[in-house]
Amino acid sequence: MDGIRRRRLQTHWNECSVLFHFKINAERQKAPVKRSTKSAAARNDAKVDTRADGVHTARIGDRTADHLNNRIFFRLFQVGNTLQRQAVKELGVTTVQWAVLGALSDPRPRSGIKSGISLSTLADFLVVSRQNLDGVLKRLERNGLVERVMDDGDKRARVVRLTPRGLSFWLDLEKRIYQFYAQAASTFRFDERVALVHYLNSLQRELMKVRLEAPQGPAPKKTRR
Repeated sequence: MDGIRRRRLQTHWNECSVLFHFKINAERQKAPVKRSTKSAAARNDAKVDTRADGVHTARIGDRTADHLNNRIFFRLFQVGNTLQRQAVKELGVTTVQWAVLGALSDPRPRSGIKSGISLSTLADFLVVSRQNLDGVLKRLERNGLVERVMDDGDKRARVVRLTPRGLSFWLDLEKRIYQFYAQAASTFRFDERVALVHYLNSLQRELMKVRLEAPQGPAPKKTRR
């Protein structure tokens, strides 16, 4: 228990430290700017301390926002991996299999439960590549949970839908999923969950808008395997 408490205290201290420095730097921006006699190269030369939890903290320089962003995205990375590990351990399915079965079980019109969903539509909805989705579907097909059939509206196209066995499997799994949700989010109040959904939606929208300039210099040479 002492080890767990120490880790919790360290995590709390790290987060408080980041917020404290963020506030201090905001106050500095309000103060008059003093010209430095250091060169631009020296001012930009910030030493970085890589901690065990993957968060980079600058020892020199004013880059608090960068490090706070780094913490946010690294935590998202960890949460995604934790969800994948716990889904396999507790539910017996991967997160992609879980998402596919859930999407195909949607009872609304144009859903996979009756007429089926095209592979491209399903891939776009789940934000995965068609190649990766195809591999997941093949495994679910082998287990008799989904099937690919001709589209009623276009005989040349094929759609994916749940089999009767797949629907039964999903209905049993869904009960355990809600228990999974309840335990994982047990420390959040209702308003906090609403706020979290809002921020995650906003972050996803902004991620879709990211466009970086091409790196300068020659392109790296391709290495042979």
